[in-house]
Amino acid sequence: MAASLLVLGILGALAATMATITAVLVKWAAKARTRSSAAVVLFLLGMMIAMLGGALLYFLHPGSTGLVEGLWLASGAMSLTVFPVVLTFLKDAQARLEQKEAYRPRALRSPALFALAILGLVVLNEFLMGWTFQLAAGSLVPSDASSPLSVLTLGVDSPWFILPMAIEMGLSVYFLRQFLPRSLCRLLWLQAALMALSPPAFGVGPAVVPVTVAGSAGMIVLIIYVMELIYRDRQLDPGIYRYLPALLAIYALMMAGVYLWLVYGNGLAFALSVLLEMVLFFEAVVRPEQFSEEGGVSWLLEPRWTFGLLAAIFVGEVFMGAALEVVLQPALFPSRIANLALSGSPETVLYRTFYNGFWFLATVTGSTWFLGMMGIEMGALVVFKLRETRSLETRVRLALLLGSYGAFAVFFPSTYYPAVFPHAPSGTAVPFLGWNMGLGSGPVAPGVFSAILLTYVISGVLVVLFGRRAICSVFCTAPLMFQGTTLDAMKGFNRSSPLARRYLSSRLSGLYTVTAGIVLVSLAAGSVLSYLDQVGRLQVTFLGADPGVFLYGLYFSVVWYLLFVSIPYAGNYNCVTMGWCYTGLIAGAFSRVGFFSLRVKDREVCRRCTTLDCAKGCPVGLVDMPGHFRRTGVFRSSKCCGVGDCVESCPYGNLYLHDVRHWVRARLRPFRARSRRDLPMVAPRPGPSSAPPLREGAVYRSTRVTGNDVAAGSGNP
Repeated sequence: MAASLLVLGILGALAATMATITAVLVKWAAKARTRSSAAVVLFLLGMMIAMLGGALLYFLHPGSTGLVEGLWLASGAMSLTVFPVVLTFLKDAQARLEQKEAYRPRALRSPALFALAILGLVVLNEFLMGWTFQLAAGSLVPSDASSPLSVLTLGVDSPWFILPMAIEMGLSVYFLRQFLPRSLCRLLWLQAALMALSPPAFGVGPAVVPVTVAGSAGMIVLIIYVMELIYRDRQLDPGIYRYLPALLAIYALMMAGVYLWLVYGNGLAFALSVLLEMVLFFEAVVRPEQFSEEGGVSWLLEPRWTFGLLAAIFVGEVFMGAALEVVLQPALFPSRIANLALSGSPETVLYRTFYNGFWFLATVTGSTWFLGMMGIEMGALVVFKLRETRSLETRVRLALLLGSYGAFAVFFPSTYYPAVFPHAPSGTAVPFLGWNMGLGSGPVAPGVFSAILLTYVISGVLVVLFGRRAICSVFCTAPLMFQGTTLDAMKGFNRSSPLARRYLSSRLSGLYTVTAGIVLVSLAAGSVLSYLDQVGRLQVTFLGADPGVFLYGLYFSVVWYLLFVSIPYAGNYNCVTMGWCYTGLIAGAFSRVGFFSLRVKDREVCRRCTTLDCAKGCPVGLVDMPGHFRRTGVFRSSKCCGVGDCVESCPYGNLYLHDVRHWVRARLRPFRARSRRDLPMVAPRPGPSSAPPLREGAVYRSTRVTGNDVAAGSGNP
């Protein structure tokens, strides 16, 4: 035991030393501008590879023969690599003698080719180290290399590859931190930390749970940082613009690789992702000049780029959530994943593939850990927005939606209900276990039914009193996803995307009506079929599940997320604008008969306004809002979620959200709007006007909105 620990200690010290040397060589490579300096770096990397190759040959064929073969291989490789270096220096010496004072070292002819050579040598060096040190430590035997893919997988998915690589990455960033942008340095630091937290490197054992959890936490931090980075810098550096989608796509593959390794023991996908990340990382540090290019790219004008970024993040989150469920609920989660055998006729294979994929996605996106991760990531962006928000009412609402998400998306369905109602029917048999399940039907435990009924009553009353925002801006999971800084900035796609533009304004377009009709009809039909199934009249299932459960999984666990990542094409808050969320449709209908509306303090200010910032700030694209304000001073729409961005965006402080509080206040005492003297004024539009120009400090006849102005106008801005 002591001897094995001594061997591991010696190997660990050697691995750390070689990783440090490699990081130094990477630093030299990044600074190399002449042929001679580039040749030295290539030569030293070649020497390291030659030594590792010789050692690997010896461990593959132990004994005197293997030792001799290893020595010959190392010596021969070193001899071959030294000739180009000597030749380069001889040419430089000759040029120095001939040119004398006019001598200038020969510049590197092809920096891109040199960088590619460095990448290849570093990857090969780490791969040989992984195999050699595993054989030396006795954790592998030569017979384990049964195929080229197994050689690749075993060489990469090992601590002797992963951990030295993490050291090299961290030291490389430290050495080159002055040559890289600060934002990129932070990103590279996170990559180095995530490399060290790779579960396959620690094997199946007690460390797999904490390492997986820590690695997932690191991924959450990285995603938050990327989202806030692009929010703060709308004009991205071209290098960062190219780097981010590639990095997140690699991490999506890596999270899928972790899941496949945990469930099936196959580490090939993870190994490929590690190699791709190495190439991306070292290509960035060896060529830092690519991150100082002139110009910038506005990602808000690039829907394909934004879609790729969101899609990569979502795929990574799905597999990361699945991996967490596997390690934290090993006895429960695997049994809930559909796993039909992909055999039979082509039609059968296609159906089973769709079946497995649908329920995998629906199960994971509805799981505790996935929703928790999404809550942390998107919740952090909401906190960032909360810090920027001026309106106290909006700040309170944002705080409430954070608490509501934690309660209704995580705590109640995952902790409270299983503890209080341990004998209630499972979620696969009951189409409603929560307020957001819609109008499902079927016999359930009296306690659960009472809780659901009470929640519906409370939700309906809140919508009547405070508008649709009680659901779509507080209790639902959507506001947390859509109202953070970065996602809120994407509301510009509502006006730029050809599809999203078809849903602009408060009018219910034909496409909206068709979508809403399909959703409501399917909900009603699914509820009837579910009830008949529950009472034994029918036995109808969709993809093996109760009709109500299937519809919930379809709308809220599959379609919702697919449209979420499609914001660049479908627009922001598309669950509202397109009308496919049946809970939102019901809430919107109730809001039409409630107290909620948007109102202005002075219509004249809106008539003279030239900015239309209220319409630009609306996350659901209610672009006809200014016309209503100019005509009646009041705006009502079943689509309005009361987010309050229009109030925040108004440069004159002229808007406010009206609800039951103002109605009660008006009954108790007249509601007083601020006088015109208190409102910032805007210069009149150019051209003749019968009305006098608005001047700051001037006093005009009040046009205060009263209760008779509730009827919405139809003017357009």
